[in-house]
Amino acid sequence: MKKTAVIYGFHAIKSRLKHFPQTLEEIYIDHERNDQRMQEIKSLLEEKGLPYKRIEGQRLQGLTGTRRHQGIVALASPVPMIHDLDHLVDTYQQNLLLLVLDGIQDPHNLGACLRVADAMGVHAIVAPKDRSVALSPTVAKVASGAMDVVPYIPVTNLARTLRDLKDQNVWVIGTDDQAQEDLITAKFSQPLAWVLGAEGEGLRRLTRETCDQLVRIPMFGSVESLNVSVAAGVCLFETKRRELNTQQ
Repeated sequence: MKKTAVIYGFHAIKSRLKHFPQTLEEIYIDHERNDQRMQEIKSLLEEKGLPYKRIEGQRLQGLTGTRRHQGIVALASPVPMIHDLDHLVDTYQQNLLLLVLDGIQDPHNLGACLRVADAMGVHAIVAPKDRSVALSPTVAKVASGAMDVVPYIPVTNLARTLRDLKDQNVWVIGTDDQAQEDLITAKFSQPLAWVLGAEGEGLRRLTRETCDQLVRIPMFGSVESLNVSVAAGVCLFETKRRELNTQQ
């Protein structure tokens, strides 16, 4: 059965219009908003031949559960993406790059991680079904379109999934502020799965023990930890930097 999702905000809907306009089923616009940003989105909708309905802002709030809808809401069908890990491993082989999130429960953090993952060329985000936030309109808005292009794969047993990846020659590396190796000097290469936990809690014991390698992000200031999306950005950027250096 096809599942319809609610998405809202200019970035999320513009991304869907750009990449998968056929998935937009119903579009609602605040009848009182007619500024330049709204005019631009209306032009895009007309260019794609997509109708929209002008309704009251209160009804938009009812659809989204928030007042931060920016005056535009859509009902959309799922985006076609690869959500099978074995298929991803076979497809990307030596170039595979995954981001694994262990216990992220804040939708804003997940949305930011999706955005970072898209920017750094990650092929999918993997997370346990339990103790993790699910995809939602809030996640989609924060992700600014990245939810439409980065597969999010919830798994029943994270440790078993990591072991399966290792059996397929994917190197599994976790972040731990107590690790002996640091990100700058540690040796690693793709295919690779970065595993990060929530700020403050870190990785669960079994997840940590399943990793092939643990590294810490060196800290040069007074703060002791980073938000998970920032930490993901640091680790993924270092990965891409090394990848680009080897190609030169």
